[in-house]
Amino acid sequence: MTETLGNFPAMTEYDEYLWAEARHHKAYLRMGAHLASMDGQRGTHFAVWAPNADEVSVIGDFNNWEHGRTPLHLRHATGVWQGFLPGVGHGDLYKFAIKPKFGAQTMEKADPYGVASEMRPRTASRIWDLSRYEWKDQEWMEARPVRDVRRSPLNVYEVHLGSWMRVPEEADRWMTYTEVAPKLAAYAREMGYSHVEFMPITEHPFDGSWGYQTVGYFAPTSRFGTPEEFMFLVDTLHQNGIGVILDWVPAHFPTDGHALARFDGTSLYEHEDPRQGFHPDWGTFIFNYGRNEVRNFLISSAMFWLERYHVDGLRVDAVASMLYRDYGREHGQWIPNQYGGRENLEAVQFLKDFNMAVADHHPGCFTLAEESTAWPRVTGPVQEGGLGFTFKWNMGWMNDTLKYIEKDPIHRQYHQRNLTFGMLYQYSEEFMLPLSHDEVVHGKKSLLDKMPGDNWQKRANLRLLHGYMMGYPGKKLMFMGGEFGQWNEWWEERSLDWHLLDLPEHAGLKRWSSDMNRLYLEERPLWELDGRPGGFEWIQCDDVQSSVVSFLRFPYGRDKGLAFVCNFTPVPRSEHRIGVPWGGTWRVRLNSDGLEYGGSGVCPDPEVQAEAREWDGKPFSLALTVPPLAVVVLEGAPPPPPVHEEPPSLAPGESGRVLLDEEHR
Repeated sequence: MTETLGNFPAMTEYDEYLWAEARHHKAYLRMGAHLASMDGQRGTHFAVWAPNADEVSVIGDFNNWEHGRTPLHLRHATGVWQGFLPGVGHGDLYKFAIKPKFGAQTMEKADPYGVASEMRPRTASRIWDLSRYEWKDQEWMEARPVRDVRRSPLNVYEVHLGSWMRVPEEADRWMTYTEVAPKLAAYAREMGYSHVEFMPITEHPFDGSWGYQTVGYFAPTSRFGTPEEFMFLVDTLHQNGIGVILDWVPAHFPTDGHALARFDGTSLYEHEDPRQGFHPDWGTFIFNYGRNEVRNFLISSAMFWLERYHVDGLRVDAVASMLYRDYGREHGQWIPNQYGGRENLEAVQFLKDFNMAVADHHPGCFTLAEESTAWPRVTGPVQEGGLGFTFKWNMGWMNDTLKYIEKDPIHRQYHQRNLTFGMLYQYSEEFMLPLSHDEVVHGKKSLLDKMPGDNWQKRANLRLLHGYMMGYPGKKLMFMGGEFGQWNEWWEERSLDWHLLDLPEHAGLKRWSSDMNRLYLEERPLWELDGRPGGFEWIQCDDVQSSVVSFLRFPYGRDKGLAFVCNFTPVPRSEHRIGVPWGGTWRVRLNSDGLEYGGSGVCPDPEVQAEAREWDGKPFSLALTVPPLAVVVLEGAPPPPPVHEEPPSLAPGESGRVLLDEEHR
């Protein structure tokens, strides 16, 4: 007789079938440590994949960490060792003691499927009951499956939890998940962000890796608190209308001895041959995507965060490194695929399987690819040969735009192609425009410090960059600190410089970011047709002498339009004429040169009348004052359709002939 706490986690024959087929997308329900009861005894069921081990036991405080004292039993069909330990429960520390078959010493390994960990540098896993938290985000979760994120506003605030905000009064310590939750939710809501993206919060041993060298693919890092406390953070964001995206790292894993590396004495999760299994650039191992159990592990990890932690999206790091066998390698340092090519076919299939699993199991959730090559159809449907991602980071747009904006304005006229080239491939993918953490580290300077000119010009250029980005088609991402003009380059060991907001010039930058973000959230033209040509038109993209670039954004139906006029020089442009599709009044919605933003106060009239004068290939035109180093956003709409008067109604007994005669007279 077996009684359970939830579903008893021991593998069934159906589990074995899914496991062998690489379709066990919820393997986390069977693997790892799960509270259970058997024959009236409460305890924990353990399961770990180690097919090449000679013996496996569980060690912990409950048995004085003694190897072999609490053995598990091998399920030969799967290579999974499992067993039930009575009296072991929530909060207990444990590892697996794994004795390899081939004479090596017994190794102590953390649980690959462990849901909680010790604080580094300690490395044990911790048994944890994830069912104890009571979620309060039902309204958000009920609405999630019907959201079409591609046709919705997506404005992401990228956050590193350890350095967003610290507690200076207490030796500059990290904030906990529960401490940061209300502050971050309130700030994201105030600023007009739709989502927060966390740099990896999966458990990792080295702070300086920023989480990108993951050892705990199912465990939120213990640096900031418990699993329930991370649930509280996600829950709080959802209750404030803010979605949550996690950075997820299936491209590689570190060589730490307590983790996945040579897990059972063999290359279990990685390739044996370093030409396939080792990243020379990063000093990390590469997953063996052709192995079914590895695919089960990784896709289960993705499903786990979406299901158990209510995460809304996963951003996959370093996709390019997964797609190509020769990534970061010289000739002779890589092994071609079965057809002699450099494509990693197993990784390609894994990414397709991953994206299909997200779509099938969690409608309304989405995936993002950090991918910087010309690989075709990253966001195309899997059924049509694509990889199936929802969005791709537009690294080309980011590199070209920063290369342009960092130049002295006097030289920009020679590089305007950097701003226009991206439209040649804009509709090849569904894009997100990233100004991410990678652009403000390792000597690259902060966004504000990248800008040319004196301090006033730097701030004006930053406002211009942000406004230009928010108008350009594609979803948006801004790394923390960029929104208020952080001067210092980002460093994971210190807080953002929040004291800068006491200065009016930085408060102005923050206000501009907030107002621009809110305009973006409110206005359909800025996101409804991001991936379709009907949502964007250049007005002027070749006026290199004045370095003024302008364009239009439209929603479905073209019932309105927003014009963005960007002056990339410090010279005000008076009577600058641009073509527009409609006559009537065009109203200025935002002007980055406003005094409230720290600008010079050069402003066009709040309302501008379009003249019936053809310009830029359009039937009407506006003559504007365009401020220096500024973006002006105007709103216009087509005239209403003509109203056709209804003929007067007939009174009882009257004829239409009589009424017509009366009208004629």
